[in-house]
Amino acid sequence: MVLGFSIALIVFSLLLMLLVLMHKGKGGGLSDMFGGGMQSSVGGSSVAERNLDRITVVIGVLWLACIVVLGILMKTNS
Repeated sequence: MVLGFSIALIVFSLLLMLLVLMHKGKGGGLSDMFGGGMQSSVGGSSVAERNLDRITVVIGVLWLACIVVLGILMKTNS
């Protein structure tokens, strides 16, 4: 059980990193250094960006749930 949740945690961690890196820069900070500040969004966020936001939140919640379950499992196994 612990092994399964550990593997799920690794997969969710990698997915979360990938999804965060796929987001568009909102201006300011490091995104301007690499040319992200040159683009301006005229019409707000697109459907793809909103879906990416939703998927990122869902994966983040699953990642957090895996951490909590692993903590409980580790405590009960000791």
